[in-house]
Amino acid sequence: MRAIQIREYVKGPEDLTVLSLPTPTPQPTEYLIAIHASATNFFDLLQIRGKYQHQPAFPWIAGSEFSGVVLKAPTPLLGGRTPKYKVGDRVFGASQGGYATHIACTEERLRPMPEGWSFVDAAGLFVTGPTSYAGLVVRAGIKKGDWVLIHAAAGGVGLAAVQIAKAFGATVIATAGTQHKMDVARSFGADFAIDYRQSDWPEKVKKLTPKGRGVDIVYDPVGLIAQSMKCTAWNGRLLVIGFAAGDIEKMATNRILLKNVSVVGLHWGMYATMEPEMVDKVWDGIFELMNSGKYKGTSYTDREFVGLESVPAALKALGGRESWGKVVLKVPQDSQSKI
Repeated sequence: MRAIQIREYVKGPEDLTVLSLPTPTPQPTEYLIAIHASATNFFDLLQIRGKYQHQPAFPWIAGSEFSGVVLKAPTPLLGGRTPKYKVGDRVFGASQGGYATHIACTEERLRPMPEGWSFVDAAGLFVTGPTSYAGLVVRAGIKKGDWVLIHAAAGGVGLAAVQIAKAFGATVIATAGTQHKMDVARSFGADFAIDYRQSDWPEKVKKLTPKGRGVDIVYDPVGLIAQSMKCTAWNGRLLVIGFAAGDIEKMATNRILLKNVSVVGLHWGMYATMEPEMVDKVWDGIFELMNSGKYKGTSYTDREFVGLESVPAALKALGGRESWGKVVLKVPQDSQSKI
């Protein structure tokens, strides 16, 4: 197979190279997948430089999210349980080693390709979809009639959140840093779009809401909770999704008290360990939205990235904030890998 293997930490994406390596031999409980598309994530940029909280032992293959076709399935497990996927099935998932032509991974790291979806769109679904669904539905209890403020709404989790909020009957105010990204957010269903580079954005948000009462839910993957308090309604729910801006905020807790608001976090990656029964419920909800046409892929279409050699350019587009949605690259397969 071909893959981007990390043998030592690099300064940046431009130092990544594609190598020829043995195709992995799956363990008895693993599937072998021919990868047809790989999605980029910010944590990939950190991991290749040795800056992420989860650093595999050298050597390791970079990347995580992917979509592809099952080449080999596990043998029936003890107790006679039949594997969920069979040879030829189209799947998407996330596991260490997404920047490769092949990957071996276990069943819980996979989901079936949504009907009618492309490999490119499905490759960017495993992280963004459940993060936004669990945040808005499980943690914030979104309901019809809510006003929802979504920061960085043209990002991967942002566009997922926009679609989920609209599917639940909410009115969405999107923020983004450029006119193009505001237009993208609107194209995915946002009712209003505001440039958060302007210092008075909280006032603009508040004026849009009924009688200037403020928004019911704030979805924040950036680090704008403190400022968002200025435009939050009584009994508002503020969702801490991440800190893309780089700084971890400190808040005056008296403001939480005075507005009677809730500030809640969302660590989707820990649900499999701490609350595994919720994982399938979240995915069932996402698939229901996809099957009803209320949720579509969010892959970046302004540029095309083809082949593992395009990983550095794709990661630069992601890290340079020039992109929107999920930056995904196509991974061509040779004739022996296709089904």
